[in-house]
Amino acid sequence: MVCPNCQSQVVPGARVCGRCGAPLQVSQTPDPPSPGGYGAPGGAYLPPNQYEEYSNSMLGNAVPKAELHNPKGPLRIADITISIDGELVPVVDIMLGNQMSIYFEHHILLWKHPGVQLGFKSLKGAARRLFAGLQVFITEAQGPGNIAFSRDSVGQIVALRLQHGQMVEVREHQFLVATSNVDYNFTFVQGAANILFSRTGMFIDQFTAVNGEGLVLLHGYGNVFEKTLAPGEALDVEPGAWLWKDPSVQMTPTSVASSQRGGILGAIGGLVSGSSIILNRFIGPGRVGIQSMTYHPPQPEGAQQAGGQSNMNINLGDLF
Repeated sequence: MVCPNCQSQVVPGARVCGRCGAPLQVSQTPDPPSPGGYGAPGGAYLPPNQYEEYSNSMLGNAVPKAELHNPKGPLRIADITISIDGELVPVVDIMLGNQMSIYFEHHILLWKHPGVQLGFKSLKGAARRLFAGLQVFITEAQGPGNIAFSRDSVGQIVALRLQHGQMVEVREHQFLVATSNVDYNFTFVQGAANILFSRTGMFIDQFTAVNGEGLVLLHGYGNVFEKTLAPGEALDVEPGAWLWKDPSVQMTPTSVASSQRGGILGAIGGLVSGSSIILNRFIGPGRVGIQSMTYHPPQPEGAQQAGGQSNMNINLGDLF
């Protein structure tokens, strides 16, 4: 490297000339894109099975892989541009156009431009949802303008791009935002042991792209891992740790005690090895998303122990 001022040789990477003190321009060579995931050229978003992962595990695909961080670069779908900001408590920042709208979970709105119009989106199967105690209406936002969302907890944002007709199943109350061309439905958790003991809840959210390509954004508590299961391959997961799965993946309850080794001490060791005596067994083929913080269902808003009002008062949010 040669100084343009005095023509002396300069150590490569130096910012100033060691002889005359003239500033030097250091060429910035961009880092090569990561293989797959969100480091693709131009910040392009690749399908959800191509995350940026820790790829140096000595166990290869035998163990779940960790996503390094929130999606990089803008995510674009139709006339919507989405960016993920923040580190500990991530923010989903969305610039809406005039064409496609979005809908979102209640109580996560952070800010919006005055030009963004809010309304209610009715969901299919209203009577069935009402009987199950689920939301019958959900909030919808129509652009143009900027709107942002955040769940009040540390974690990671998972962006799942769904092709037409593709479905993903998500744990209750962890969905953040979806584009309007994604159908929002639910299914019942199978197995009485799962419902009674595993803290999974009674329902699983289902999202299906029904009119072209759609996008679903989830909030994972802590860090998010992904495991791709081969046909017949099983993985036992603490019930509060699973986040999402492909519908091809079966979920059945199993007990920690079934993994015990030897007599009463083995039984005690099995029971104290996890926070629940019931585990969720996922059986492939397909993908499972796992979060590192155990999720507990939210408490009713306004609960007296949280300083809220008595339950005798009507909470309009519960009606929707």
